[in-house]
Amino acid sequence: MAIKNSKKITGFLGIDVGSVSTNLVLMDEDNKVVRSLYLRTRGRPIKVVQKGLADLKSGFPGAVEIKGVGTTGSGRHLAGVLTGADAVKNEITAHAVAASFLCPGVQTILEIGGQDSKLIILRNGIVTDFAMNTVCAAGTGSFLDQQAARLNIPIEEFGKLSLNSETPVRIAGRCAVFAESDMIHKQQMGHELADIIAGLCEALVRNYLNNLGKGKELLPPVVFQGGVAANEGMKAAFQRELKTDVKVPVYYGVMGAVGAALLGREAVKDTGATKFKGFCLAEKDYNAGSFACNGCPNMCEVIELCEEGKVIARWGDRCGRWSNVILQKNNLQEKELAEIS
Repeated sequence: MAIKNSKKITGFLGIDVGSVSTNLVLMDEDNKVVRSLYLRTRGRPIKVVQKGLADLKSGFPGAVEIKGVGTTGSGRHLAGVLTGADAVKNEITAHAVAASFLCPGVQTILEIGGQDSKLIILRNGIVTDFAMNTVCAAGTGSFLDQQAARLNIPIEEFGKLSLNSETPVRIAGRCAVFAESDMIHKQQMGHELADIIAGLCEALVRNYLNNLGKGKELLPPVVFQGGVAANEGMKAAFQRELKTDVKVPVYYGVMGAVGAALLGREAVKDTGATKFKGFCLAEKDYNAGSFACNGCPNMCEVIELCEEGKVIARWGDRCGRWSNVILQKNNLQEKELAEIS
């Protein structure tokens, strides 16, 4: 949705590039989110980041000045090089920063995205423990999408339907394959759909807590974020299992990008200026590739990013044989430009 305001917008940009979605958030200098975007990555992170920047800029009739940029997610390094990010941080840090900002005092963060899930423990605003599950699909957004499609129910209604259940059916939720098979079996036995969905939500919550929460002290306040937080059935199941209130932040689906924007703001306090390359990069031609280095037995896979046919970054080599050459070249160019100016 475009912002009907011709005034100049000054703020900080956060970008979260994941396997399923790429999220962008623009925060003003008062740390208020003025625009957020949720885009499907579809295996094309560069194109989606470019599209996101173009959409973000077009949403404001007036000028937009970016004073700091942060990137996170599995594609954070790629997005960082692409945009000239001031801060490139992992998802744990970004989600913890966002949750602490939007829900001060939070001690437990439940995060479930499209392909993975995380549990973050904070004490006095500091991350003291965390766990990630990137192996099992059970409980992730993609699995719930699949089940909603199989049952011919809009995903927006999937969680709400479970709230109508009075006697949830026990579903085997330790594995996505077993969960689906058990659901089909319960349907064939004649159980109500609401009871099956409610049972699925409870099974997935048990799976999450047994895998990620085992041996951890989950203290309130508890925050539930990530795309699956939109599922009211999952929230209700977490509340029953934890026996405490579970808060869902207003920007639950783009919390990584919110955290990245805040981290970008902190980064420029030290440098005094942003390295953001500008919205013009949305129109440039980028492509990424990789090659195996045969310089030693490690056989590192080196990622290479090209802008308009020119190599601008390499990473993935353990010894720095390839990446250091680009880094030194870029530093020399910056020094020459500074001397000219």
